[in-house]
Amino acid sequence: MRETPSEFIQRYGISAEYGFLPDTAPLQRLPDVYYQPWETLAENLAELIKRDVIRTKIEHLPILGTGQLQTDAEWRRAYVVLGFLTHAYIWGGERPAERLPPQLSCPFLAVSKYLGLPPTALFSTLSLLNFGLKTPGSDRTNPDNLKSLFSFTNTKDEEWFYMVSTAIEATGGPLILTMLRCIQAVNDCDDNLILACLGTLTEGIREIENILKRMHEHCDPQVFYHNIRPFCAGSKGMAAAGLPNGVFYDEGEGRGQWRQYSGGSNAQSSLIQLLDIFLAVQHHETGESNNHHAKAQGEGTDPDGYLKEMRNYMPPSHRDFLAQVERMSNLRGYVSQPTASMEVQEAYNDATAALTRLRNSHIQIVARYIVMPSRSPPAAYIVQRKGANLATACSTQPAGKGQDDASVTRQLHGTGGTSVMPFLKRTRDETREAVIQVHVS
Repeated sequence: MRETPSEFIQRYGISAEYGFLPDTAPLQRLPDVYYQPWETLAENLAELIKRDVIRTKIEHLPILGTGQLQTDAEWRRAYVVLGFLTHAYIWGGERPAERLPPQLSCPFLAVSKYLGLPPTALFSTLSLLNFGLKTPGSDRTNPDNLKSLFSFTNTKDEEWFYMVSTAIEATGGPLILTMLRCIQAVNDCDDNLILACLGTLTEGIREIENILKRMHEHCDPQVFYHNIRPFCAGSKGMAAAGLPNGVFYDEGEGRGQWRQYSGGSNAQSSLIQLLDIFLAVQHHETGESNNHHAKAQGEGTDPDGYLKEMRNYMPPSHRDFLAQVERMSNLRGYVSQPTASMEVQEAYNDATAALTRLRNSHIQIVARYIVMPSRSPPAAYIVQRKGANLATACSTQPAGKGQDDASVTRQLHGTGGTSVMPFLKRTRDETREAVIQVHVS
């Protein structure tokens, strides 16, 4: 008797209802009073950053061990607390800190090793494990019902930015079983079930796009660009922002090493990568793309390599799940056959077109929240932090001699360290290229 899709996802700790989100909302705090020093700082993080005392407070922490962490939920809570404290320490001063003190390095490295995740703030830190419900039992697919547990700025803008991503993950949760059932239906040559699954998937992607389009409701582009985004940046590809060598994780007694990590990025969403895998969207190595414009411009953005690297920023069970589905994925081969029905081919193209539109909407949001603010002075209501960070590094003067607006835009880097607009446009174009020619019978 073969394994059902529900049994299959259970092996990887994935929820049938919420997908890659945990079934139970994350802990509100660590229960052992031993960790109160961490919790106190995390609770007052925005105020400590604002008063420019966060680094001093962290340097006066005791070096706490991980022996009091009991459940997986506690280990995950510790990971998120330490991720926020780490990024607050690195980016919370006039200049980024190139050394992370043992008070953070030692426990963060231990917790990260236990969870199989990098010691940095990533997509899981900001969205998957950083939410609570305003009302118990409320719908996670509506960002209005969600609250963030941690914040660098204590603004509605930051909370909304994180919770839109959380709601997207919740909305996409049931689609995981839909895709697995479709893979099974292909094995069974069950066109009716394939059509039903693809219709459900297309509608689900549209719902995800609609949630993404709600970003403007409570997240101001200027607040995001100047006050929130700099704290989400990693330590990789951040030379222009003041971290040419990354960050030295000081473990005390002369031990430690320089490390470079990408920051939080939507490319670390297992859900979005799963959609690509299921639909067999091919992201090419640099130079292999059919997008001649990208090659002509010399945009050294490598979607395939970067997206594969981003799997290292996902929980191990999630990355293992993606690898297994990659081996099972069979839809495109089936719908590309000359014998495939026109209805099935059109349903596949509808799903691919929906994913292309989702990526178009993402590009429009990046243009509004990153490209446009980078080209103009901060609004009068923005209180800018002095010194170097991702915002000051990416904000440019008007295009100089030999530069046009497009070339300036190509220089803008995301929190993950990539050249943001070329990367997004290439992944969008490669999604569009996945559409197949429908055989007219």
